[in-house]
Amino acid sequence: MKKDNKIYIAGHRGLVGSAIVENLKAKGYSNLVYRTHSELDLTNQEDVKKFFQIEKPECVILAAAKVGGIVANNKYRADFIYENIMIQNNVIHQSYLQGVKKLLFLGSTCIYPKNTDQPMVEESLLTSELEYTNEPYAIAKISGIKMCESYNLQYGTNFVSVMPTNLYGPNDNFDLEKSHVLPALIRKIHLGKCLRQNEWNSIKSDLDKNPIEGIKSDSNKAQITEILLKYGVSKDSVEIWGSGKPMREFLWSEDMADACVFLLKNRNFNDTFDSENTEIRNTHINIGTGVDVSIKDLAKLIKKEVGYKGSFIFNTSKPDGTMKKLTDVSKLNGLGWKHKVSLEKGVEKMYAWYLSE
Repeated sequence: MKKDNKIYIAGHRGLVGSAIVENLKAKGYSNLVYRTHSELDLTNQEDVKKFFQIEKPECVILAAAKVGGIVANNKYRADFIYENIMIQNNVIHQSYLQGVKKLLFLGSTCIYPKNTDQPMVEESLLTSELEYTNEPYAIAKISGIKMCESYNLQYGTNFVSVMPTNLYGPNDNFDLEKSHVLPALIRKIHLGKCLRQNEWNSIKSDLDKNPIEGIKSDSNKAQITEILLKYGVSKDSVEIWGSGKPMREFLWSEDMADACVFLLKNRNFNDTFDSENTEIRNTHINIGTGVDVSIKDLAKLIKKEVGYKGSFIFNTSKPDGTMKKLTDVSKLNGLGWKHKVSLEKGVEKMYAWYLSE
């Protein structure tokens, strides 16, 4: 990949896409192309076709996706499978038709079976059933992996798939209904602290930036208190879904972006398998830290960083999801890449970013 190659980043405003854009710019890549959702609906086949015909990118990074936490995945099952498959189909197919030299497809470690051995190796894909709560999203991402593999094998394209672990960082989603666990915990614990310290200006500022079910700063204190309590936030306690026992791995988004650019420069599809194999599968590469933490200990870490003095209530009537999700990153580490930001440092950076934004 050359510095003047035209690179299209799909999903450039998201958590991963924005970090990749900044990483590319820092490394001297200047011919970058992107579109907002209002400018280009990636689920619209004809619009995507026209975009590729006009722009003719040489490299594509497919970071656009409909994403969310366990609540959103389970509630909007049809939306997650439909929108993600449509986005992937359109972008990958047009990349083939327009002769894109290299494509990087970003999946998710939820593609792996619910009860697979830990840490999760690439070869465990499709060996048993998926976790039910995010099955539609996982199936969509598996389809993307297999689409890239199939186009490579039939048409000789160079489409590489990577599977990142749970990500967090600048431009994350803090919507309490749709966000992932780490940003949701940061916001809930921060709001709990503000309630405890009677910092209503901070609470109203938070709601102006990210309203909760239409509740903004112009709502009265009783309305605000009621909506926060609905999401398990009070001055005395913060509710956390599940038992707190599930183990999760977290990767700082800027580390993820650096890994993606590293692989774009140093890894091709033909490097991912033995040419003597008659069956070629599982050519994707995990991206993670290889280190996990329980949700309970994560909450404690965030509580300490935020300075909240209340307690936690673990709502065991809510689903835990998969009990352990840890990636085997030996393939990626063997190529010469390793993460730099620890979870402790990442939480510190994340909370500072949240307060500043």
